[in-house]
Amino acid sequence: MGQMIEFKRPDGQTSKGYTALAGTGKPALVVIQEWWGLKPHILELCERFAAAGYNALAPDLYRGRIAADADEASHLMQNLNFVDACDQDLAGALAHLRDAGTGHIGVVGFCMGGALTIAAAARLPGVAAASCFYGMPPAQLADPATIRIPVQGHFANRDDWVTPAVVDAFAKALPSAEVHRYEADHAFFNSSRPEVFDAQCAKLAWERTLAFFGRTL
Repeated sequence: MGQMIEFKRPDGQTSKGYTALAGTGKPALVVIQEWWGLKPHILELCERFAAAGYNALAPDLYRGRIAADADEASHLMQNLNFVDACDQDLAGALAHLRDAGTGHIGVVGFCMGGALTIAAAARLPGVAAASCFYGMPPAQLADPATIRIPVQGHFANRDDWVTPAVVDAFAKALPSAEVHRYEADHAFFNSSRPEVFDAQCAKLAWERTLAFFGRTL
């Protein structure tokens, strides 16, 4: 079982996160939360990645707060400093994993975390590969065209936020990206949300994610 830990940010402050380990020298993943916060679904994903052979660390970007409903989640996300979250919390998580003696380090995130995954791929040295689930950062945070590492994207065709048109623009800006589209709703990978979860699409996305990181980390 994993555990909550503290790690240093580049600015000297500390952050907390949930880590599940596969072993010294194994490749690693920074797992980035949805807009709900560090909910059990994200902790379970860390455990799944560890079982698949990756040292996983999910930073707690909301500092212990977890949204009870969509309105609260929206409020928390709107008040998140995305630059600070990327350049400090995610960078600190990368450094912690590197200092712990892991192999290559990737990032994977969902919804809001998907947007931060693209941002990390564009902004943070040391990220070797990135897999984004139905998220896209604003242009002022990251330009996908500047990314020079392998990127994979999982997007839902029935998504009102990261719409097919948004995905088209992303694929055009970063033609090297491995883009997968699913006949599903936003958050189709989240098994804790039965109203949108699609077991078949989630299974396929999981297999593709493991294959991607198997090639790139």
